[in-house]
Amino acid sequence: MESPSKSILKYVKSLADTKKRSIFGCFKAEGTKCVLDTLAHFETEIILATSAWYDDFGTSVPVGVKRYYCSGSDMERMTSLSTAPEVIAVYKIPQRQFDVCEAARNLVLALDTIQDPGNMGTIIRIADWFGVRHVICSKATVDSYNPKVIQATMGAISRVSVTYHNLPALLSELKDSGIEICGTFLHGENIYTASTKLPQNGVIVIGNEGRGISDEVSALVTRRLTIPPYPAGVQTSESLNAAIAAAVTLSTFRQKLY
Repeated sequence: MESPSKSILKYVKSLADTKKRSIFGCFKAEGTKCVLDTLAHFETEIILATSAWYDDFGTSVPVGVKRYYCSGSDMERMTSLSTAPEVIAVYKIPQRQFDVCEAARNLVLALDTIQDPGNMGTIIRIADWFGVRHVICSKATVDSYNPKVIQATMGAISRVSVTYHNLPALLSELKDSGIEICGTFLHGENIYTASTKLPQNGVIVIGNEGRGISDEVSALVTRRLTIPPYPAGVQTSESLNAAIAAAVTLSTFRQKLY
């Protein structure tokens, strides 16, 4: 098994950059758990790992995938993590499409300019937990193949399809088709008292971490929901983290299924 050349090391490191991922059509997953959770779900270009990792997990790598043996210093040069992992996998970015009929059959999550990679990855993980298989995003939302997003999904990126759109235009099309567009706001219908009447299909919009849902998207929302603080009337934090809001909202939507 050969060691990676300087050009390979440079290439893998460059996949931390959105433009480079677009040019090469590839992304990287780092660390044993992340790689093992995703290895069977994406087309693998190359695997780069230490000899110790190959000893323990080498049989997990599909036959025919190009493998490189890496030293600890090699891994440090390529990683986007604070601590160098024992393995990095480079995958082809899949070409995923969103079928508008999906929102008529199931719940779909819409992300309006989510910026933080940690939030993005956690929201994808939350979607996976609550059985949401499609996440549609505004074009200004952070790239789902950002290494920090991939890490935060804990493998959920394998099971959740994330696509990018002119979000107002897509939501307008869905609304015109009779699809309910729900959004989370600081002021709206109490999500808990509404829980028994919440649909199991349609779109749930989660807004930007600081500004919430944009005016353009807000105008398309057919049902404004709020997660009330407790107890009522007592001063609390200004708002919830976007990922926390997504978790509470999806949990409440799914509540009547249990």
